[in-house]
Amino acid sequence: MNNSGSFSFHRFGAAVAVGLSLHAPAVLGQSAAARAAEPLGEITVTATLRKATLISVPASISVIDRQTLADAGEQHFEDVIGLVPNLNWAAGSSRPQYFQLRGVGDLEQYQGAPNPSIGFLVDDIDFSGVGMVATLFDVDQVEVLRGPQGTRYGANALGGLIKIKTREPQRDFDAMTEASVGEDDEWSAGAVVGGAIAGTETGAFRVGVQQYQSDGFRRNAFLGRDDTNGRDELTARARVRFDPSERWQVDVSALALDLENGYDAFAIDNSRVTQSDHPGSDSQRSIGGSVNLRYHADPFDIVSISAYADSDIDYGFDGDWGNDAFWGVPYDFTTSIVRNRRTFTQDLRLESPGVDADRRLAWIAGAYVRRLDESDDQLDQGVYLTDVTSNPLQSDYWSTNYALYGQFEWALSSAFELTLGLRAERYDAQYQDSSGERFTPTDDLLGGNLSASYAFSDAMHWYASLSRGFKSGGFNIGAAITPDRRQYGPEYLWNLETGLRALLADGRLDTAVTLFYMRRENEQVQTSFQFDPTDPLTFVFYTDNAAQGRNYGLEASLRWRVTDTLWLDTSLGLLRSYYLDYMFGDRDLDGREQTNAPSYQYSVGLTWRHPLGWMARVGVNGRDAYYYSASNDQRARVATLVNVKAGYESERWAVYLWGQNVFDENYSQLGFFFGDEPPDFPDKRYTQAGDPRQLGVTAQWHFQ
Repeated sequence: MNNSGSFSFHRFGAAVAVGLSLHAPAVLGQSAAARAAEPLGEITVTATLRKATLISVPASISVIDRQTLADAGEQHFEDVIGLVPNLNWAAGSSRPQYFQLRGVGDLEQYQGAPNPSIGFLVDDIDFSGVGMVATLFDVDQVEVLRGPQGTRYGANALGGLIKIKTREPQRDFDAMTEASVGEDDEWSAGAVVGGAIAGTETGAFRVGVQQYQSDGFRRNAFLGRDDTNGRDELTARARVRFDPSERWQVDVSALALDLENGYDAFAIDNSRVTQSDHPGSDSQRSIGGSVNLRYHADPFDIVSISAYADSDIDYGFDGDWGNDAFWGVPYDFTTSIVRNRRTFTQDLRLESPGVDADRRLAWIAGAYVRRLDESDDQLDQGVYLTDVTSNPLQSDYWSTNYALYGQFEWALSSAFELTLGLRAERYDAQYQDSSGERFTPTDDLLGGNLSASYAFSDAMHWYASLSRGFKSGGFNIGAAITPDRRQYGPEYLWNLETGLRALLADGRLDTAVTLFYMRRENEQVQTSFQFDPTDPLTFVFYTDNAAQGRNYGLEASLRWRVTDTLWLDTSLGLLRSYYLDYMFGDRDLDGREQTNAPSYQYSVGLTWRHPLGWMARVGVNGRDAYYYSASNDQRARVATLVNVKAGYESERWAVYLWGQNVFDENYSQLGFFFGDEPPDFPDKRYTQAGDPRQLGVTAQWHFQ
């Protein structure tokens, strides 16, 4: 590990020689005065059933655009999560995979079949529950839809939907390269090229590749290594777009990601110095693709969205976080999980033109199928004194979701519009494993939404909506799970919200505020329990049903071009959540705050760009304390992170200095409370520390 502040300048020189811009700065070739004279760019939301401008969508949505990703992000979606109100994530992995929106979401998926609460798409490819693939390489925007998406996406979007949208192909030639170096032996290099497809009148392509590496901010004292928690991430993307005729539109996306990351994140003293003799891994190798076809028939369009993803996932960890010499006795436990997940989705719908001055009624009718197949090979091994354990488990799981849905839009006047959506979904699954367990759960689910919107003007819209989301039931697996905790039922969520979005000051100020109230019925609660205090691998995770839950709060955001050279962006999320009628063992959790649900989150970003090319940005992200689990009362502490960036941008090239967590805030991402230390195994608090301060340099070059 290299946290001394020194840089690997030889790597920087080599990377610059390779080339210099992943994201060409939006300022290239345009003065700050000219940019300030323009209104803020119109944002189009693509994760909804019908593409629409952000201001007109009757829902609480955050969109992080390309420029903000370039200014505030570094490598992964993890870097910009703090910009989204009421979005949190649970660690336990090298990159975020399990998300919570408004306190609704997943904490892990170590035991149990895939059953995500937050949908996660990359160019319409379904990666729900395996969100490690969200690198920011050549990404155009990130869309976050809060609240149940019962009509759009069904059972896998109980709490909301996150969509990563990559850059679209254009016929104008475009080529960019980028290189970065930083502390902790971080370096990256990437290149993108795009343009017209030879021999076609409408075809365009875009291809990009990036390699990223970092040691991962841990030192393994026992092995004398700095890279046991390291990151080694390869991203490759390709997109093709063409119009074979006046009636046809075709958009094809493909990706391949190879994330060979380590996982050695826990230490007995809660520091960043580990003692593991068998450091873990957190690798994901994914390929995927989507084909989006649109046929302009009369009087409607036929839309087909087909997507496929295949992921090989290797996850493992040192269960005792130490070694025999450290413990002084034979004490050694490890877990290894090898997974293969294949997901196919098909969405076929008929779509009328949207409402306008001449058309008062619009509609969408569709059918949806999602097939998921997963095979797991898990091996838990352990030695304590003379006791030796080995618990292999092989399992196979498949599930199919069938859905019919429809949406009707009715303009009662030029300003007032009603939207009604309904979705009926059937969930069938089958599970079997080498221990003889077998489950065949089935659920019939119904959800939808009713919303009203009113346009005071083209620049100010109000909306109110009532929606019902759902999530199928499931089961817990593993030898330590008792029969009474094997299965759990579906959850339903009612969401009532109202919001206002406005473009003010001649389009230089974009602001939005939403109030929401959610009623959770038969709430699924993820928790944990340790069955044998001398075996850390009997610390198991499982899902149970609480009777009810309540979540309510506020989301607000503001983007403002204060002057010709100064931009301000802020966000605020307020959340109150609690369980109703929930007992965990002998603990009464009625009225207690839900898990991973901080009562406030905020971000403030101030960006300055001078007409001569100089720029600087300061970003502050903060969150309140929150509970790690329903099984104990341990809480993550309040955290405030400050990130900075400064540099020079010309028409063709740019150089930046940047810093993440520049004040070296000591914060945690995950915590447990259990016994791990022989011979008495007292229950203690253990936390996974967040990343410390990191400084770096990025250089970019843009060819046109």
